[in-house]
Amino acid sequence: MTPVAIIMMIIAIATVWGGLALALLNLRRHPEDEGALPEEPAREL
Repeated sequence: MTPVAIIMMIIAIATVWGGLALALLNLRRHPEDEGALPEEPAREL
């Protein structure tokens, strides 16, 4: 693998795992309220 390919792979991995980590931190700080969920499922069209 060329150095450019390795750098791009590291950037892609950091983007994916960093986004996952930020999403988990956001959910931990602001958990979803179960009372805000709809009572019954949406009707099929």
